[in-house]
Amino acid sequence: MHMNIIVVKNYEEASQKAFEIIKSLVIEKPDANLGLATGSTPIRLYELMCEDHRVNKTSYKDVNTFNLDEYYGLKHDHPQSYYHFMHEHLFKHIDIKKENVHIPIGEGHIEEDCKRYNQLLSNNKRDIQLLGLGSNGHIGFNEPGTSFDTSTHYIALKESTIKDNAALFFNGDLDAVPKSAITMGIHNIMESKHILLIACGKRKAEAVKGMIEGEVTEELPASILQRHPHVTVIIDEEAASLLTK
Repeated sequence: MHMNIIVVKNYEEASQKAFEIIKSLVIEKPDANLGLATGSTPIRLYELMCEDHRVNKTSYKDVNTFNLDEYYGLKHDHPQSYYHFMHEHLFKHIDIKKENVHIPIGEGHIEEDCKRYNQLLSNNKRDIQLLGLGSNGHIGFNEPGTSFDTSTHYIALKESTIKDNAALFFNGDLDAVPKSAITMGIHNIMESKHILLIACGKRKAEAVKGMIEGEVTEELPASILQRHPHVTVIIDEEAASLLTK
C-alpha cells in the first residue's frame, strides 16, 4: 500500500500541511495541473494559498486547474454553485488566468459536457488531485455503488449527501439542494499522479477507517485509493480515531 498517512492535531494543521504540499509543487512546476475540490474541507487551504500569494507573491499564472464536480441545475452565478465557490474562495484572489480554470458545466447538454471534460482530463494529467471525503466514503460525487471504471458522469446524489450539504451550505433546506451533479469519475481521479486527501472530524472517522483498513469495494468509493501508487492522506485526530494501526 502506498498511502502516506499524516495524522495532525486539528483542521488548521491539516490545512497547513496540505498547503505546504501544493505550494512546493507550484514552485517546482509553475505550469502544474491542479485538480481542485469544493466543500467545507478545502476552505482554509484556499485561504492559505491566497494569503501566501498576497504576501510571498507565489504565482499561479501558468497553473491549470480542474475541478472535481459541479451541481447540476445551478447557474454559474448561483451562490451555491461550485463555480461561484471557487471564484470566491480562491480564483479571484490569485493571478490565475480565467482560461486556465476548468469546472464541469452544471447545465445544458450533459452528455456532451461529460465527453468534453473527459477529453480535457485525459490530455491534462493532474500533478495533484485534491480530495475531500464524504461521510459515506464518496470522493468527488462518486457515491457508494459507483463503478471504479467511471469517467466524468452525471449522478443522482444520495440522501446522506443531500442532508450533509443542506446542513453545511443550504441552511438545512433539503429542497434547496440540487439532487444531482456532474463529477469526475473514479477512473479520472485515479489517473492523477499524486492524490492529496484531507479529512477532519468525527463524522469522517468511519469512512477513513474503511478507506485505509477496509477492503477495496465500490460500496466505499474512497477505498480504491489503496490501489493508487502515490496517495497522501492528511487526517486530524478525530478522523483517525477508529484506525487500529
